[in-house]
Amino acid sequence: MRVVLSFLLFGSLLSAGLKPVRLQCEARTNPVGIDTPRPRLSWILESGENGQRQRAYRILAATRPALLQPGKADLWDSGEVASDESVNLEYAGKPLGSGQRCYWLVQVRDRAGQWSTSGTAEWTMGLLDPSDWHANWIGAPGGALVTAALPLLRKEFDVTKPLRRALLHVSGMGQHEVSLNGAAVSDHLFAPAWSDYYKRIYYESFDVTRLLRSGRNAAGVMLGNGMYNVTGGRYAKFTGSFGPPKLIFQLALEFEDGTTARVVSDESWKTAPGPVTFSCIYGGEDYDARREQPGWDQPGFDDSRWPHAARMEGPGGRLEAQFSPAVRVMQTYTTVAISEPRPGVYVYDLGHNFSGRPALKVHGAAGQKVRLITGEILNAKGLADQHATGDPVWFEYTLKGGGPENWAPRFAYTGFRYVQVEGVKPDEIRGEFLHADAARSGEFSSSSELLNRIHELIVQAIRSNLHNVLSDCPTREKLGWLEQVHLMAAGLCYNFDLRTMLAKIAADTRDAQQVNGLVPDIAPEYVVFGDGFRDSPEWGSTAVLTPWQAWTWYGDRRPVEASFETIERYLAYLDSRSEHGILSYGLGDWFDIGPGAPGMSKLTPRGITATAVYHQDLTVATEAAKLLGRPEAQKLFQAKADAVRAEFQRRFYDPAKHSFTGGSQTANAMPLVTGLAPEEARAALVEHIADDVRGRGNHTSAGDIGYHYVLSALAAGGRSDLIYAMATAPDAPSYASQLARGATSLTEAWDANPEASQNHFMLGHIEQWLYEWLAGIAPEPGTRAWRRVILQPHPVGDLQSAGASYDSPRGRIECRWRRAGAEIAIDAVLPPGVSGEVRQPDGTVRARLESGTYHLTFKDFH
Repeated sequence: MRVVLSFLLFGSLLSAGLKPVRLQCEARTNPVGIDTPRPRLSWILESGENGQRQRAYRILAATRPALLQPGKADLWDSGEVASDESVNLEYAGKPLGSGQRCYWLVQVRDRAGQWSTSGTAEWTMGLLDPSDWHANWIGAPGGALVTAALPLLRKEFDVTKPLRRALLHVSGMGQHEVSLNGAAVSDHLFAPAWSDYYKRIYYESFDVTRLLRSGRNAAGVMLGNGMYNVTGGRYAKFTGSFGPPKLIFQLALEFEDGTTARVVSDESWKTAPGPVTFSCIYGGEDYDARREQPGWDQPGFDDSRWPHAARMEGPGGRLEAQFSPAVRVMQTYTTVAISEPRPGVYVYDLGHNFSGRPALKVHGAAGQKVRLITGEILNAKGLADQHATGDPVWFEYTLKGGGPENWAPRFAYTGFRYVQVEGVKPDEIRGEFLHADAARSGEFSSSSELLNRIHELIVQAIRSNLHNVLSDCPTREKLGWLEQVHLMAAGLCYNFDLRTMLAKIAADTRDAQQVNGLVPDIAPEYVVFGDGFRDSPEWGSTAVLTPWQAWTWYGDRRPVEASFETIERYLAYLDSRSEHGILSYGLGDWFDIGPGAPGMSKLTPRGITATAVYHQDLTVATEAAKLLGRPEAQKLFQAKADAVRAEFQRRFYDPAKHSFTGGSQTANAMPLVTGLAPEEARAALVEHIADDVRGRGNHTSAGDIGYHYVLSALAAGGRSDLIYAMATAPDAPSYASQLARGATSLTEAWDANPEASQNHFMLGHIEQWLYEWLAGIAPEPGTRAWRRVILQPHPVGDLQSAGASYDSPRGRIECRWRRAGAEIAIDAVLPPGVSGEVRQPDGTVRARLESGTYHLTFKDFH
């Protein structure tokens, strides 16, 4: 082995020593609206010196930047703390008040004892107690639940003294667009985040000082329906309402002389119907530009004909500061082709299937209409086809006339590639890709263009379903189906920073839990499904597994603490439905490949899939109880796990064949991965799975549930060669076959069946293999938040190179390999404070690394 310590990639940009950067509070940069009394603080360490680490830290917090000095910090001086920790350190200073602005920095001592200081960061508190709200819920008088024009609300107010700061807290049900003096407060869409509004209502907070001026000012809010008020009228997965659209608005003004004032929502506000004449989160949106009232959100507008708003009861949930990432326009697609399948009907191809909204530029006479009908695919006549994704869905714009007009819908989105235009032909059609603004945390590439395209296919589907929930599809459902969250957890987290999103999903599952302990298959549970689609252990287990993912991956303990009672109640519920520990109900290996149309499991008994996940839950719950210092619960869960394991083997394992009932890939993989298989059978089970894959022409038979475990079993069993062959097989079922059929986003069915959604991420489990096994980046089992890593590439097939980077909670980790004749060359980067082992595919440790940049070359790497 040759090892070269190189600073060409990393060290040339940094001096020796240690530097704290990227300071965050509650996993956000300079956040406004933190409503936890003891926020957690984190930072990343950078260094140009190999082997560098943090020996101690000191956090300073103050009310003014000038006070961020030892002996002067008036909120908190942690003093020197001998620790190498830099993730989720809890604020332990003076009690913080609602709306308080806090500045902070951190000093760190490196391995040589030298101190360095970060730049200054800040956070602003939200409203910590319900009594801090002085605003009322308001809406249009006699607020309608039917499909009606969405309301506008406005209020004028005066700023009579020099302003120091203005802090806004706002929540519009179901969605809001807020402006001050005609300027948008933010670029957030579909805000606030969706929730069970009877239990939890999110509000947003903004520092809006820059938008206000001396003298007269005006606030304007347009309300949308969202998931809060699903009225139907066109296609809708369901109809249901938490009440009519309504608003709560509280603007705190702080003046330079130390005095304060508030502008709050009450009956003094004025309201009128707006130009959005129809809006359904599923069916689309209509906008009549002739109904616009220019200047309605600016001071001096004549609102004498507008009635006063009415005070309303709130939806019932507790107001909490939104912490999950906001939805924004993240990318714009332009038209790549235009066809005219019938006279006067034009179809615009945007080149990609994505979640979002069509946007147009058009000119014409007042009253003319342009209708935009979206579709993921085209039918035989070349028209937008919605039959598999919800029909009808359209967006319609009525022109006001007088010049070029630009428009995009505000409160409805869908999944599409094609836009069919009827009416006035627009000057331009664009596609605005909307999804939650979770930072990209990973990057993968290889020498195989096909494998790179497969990765892009899956990431496109993840992005398309990363909204206020992790939805199954952006078209017909938009619901938070839970199985994909825990099954795709690693693949999701390698690609996106989901620290806050996992916490939000954990809260959704807690709110969705029923009195008897059941956790439904979707959360928030906006609609109650029947026919087995409400209670499947493979879905509800997200309530157990996702909080644990937040702890192990990100070092976030709070979802485990908050969810532990939910975990206990859910496992008690599953126990009540079991027969001697065996669960034999649910959806099973959904969409597996067996006889008949895809749907419920065809090849694997439900007793295997449901019980295997139940055992996985019990194992995780045992560890969670240990973490939280709950010895009695730990003992109980461990005993139940042992009992389930024994009964599972008695019921389903055939020792003569070293196989489980049914013998499917899923039936043998799930017990192997979840710890239910006899230790002596592990090699035989891997071989059974491999034989079945080879016997099917290098294809899987597993579905939504089982495929994750099949990949895990094969990878851990040393058969990454088969995973590569399965992924790149040219015929269905495979990712390559979807690409061959023209898919630009991962499809719901393995064969890209046009009768199913063309934008699902549920079968994207290979993402974990690409990062963890092929590129070779994985956290060492039993560690928290990437403290130690395993760099274990698996060169397979004809690949000449592969690699990935991952921005962990502690900094960037990289591992890239390439064939160099008979040798394997590996480039590795570990951030300060992170150690790792380089292992060859058979598990042999070839090098032990401390933080830094390394170039290594190995012979006999196998």
